[in-house]
Parts: sequence; structure tokens; C-alpha cells
Amino acid sequence: MVTSIVKWGNSQGIRLPKTFLKNINISENDKVDVLLENEAIVIKKINGKKHKTTKERILEFYGKEKSGKKQKEIDWGKPLGKEIW
Repeated sequence: MVTSIVKWGNSQGIRLPKTFLKNINISENDKVDVLLENEAIVIKKINGKKHKTTKERILEFYGKEKSGKKQKEIDWGKPLGKEIW
């Protein structure tokens, strides 16, 4: 299929035929991941939950579960200037 890149607000866009999306089970408002691989644009549907739990976000950020240890308070010294504490 040949198509054109069109202006869409301040960006550019491309229209995809409904039959293409239906064949790969993507519907309007589904979340997709757009990747650039070897000079090709790849569009993949994002499967899974819409929202991540705090624990899932921590695991994703640190790569492992953090222990329940609280960090020690840091003493930065006495206020300087006109800070109000």
C-alpha cells in the first residue's frame, strides 16, 4: 500500500487502513509502542494493565525489590539566610 505523510497539527501523521488494524487486533484508542528498527517504523500493541502498582514501578526503576529499610535523615546544618523552618 502506498500512502502519504500528512500534517496533523504541529506533527505529521499517517492513516492506516481499518483492515490492517483489525488483522492485528488494534482498535481506536489502544496504546501502541512505536519503534525505529533498521530504518523501518514498527508499531506494536501494548498489552497488559493500564496502570502499574507502586511495587511494579519500583521494580521497573531499580530492577529489583527495595528492602523496607528507611533512609536516615540527612542533617544539612543550620539554616542560612531567611529560610523559615
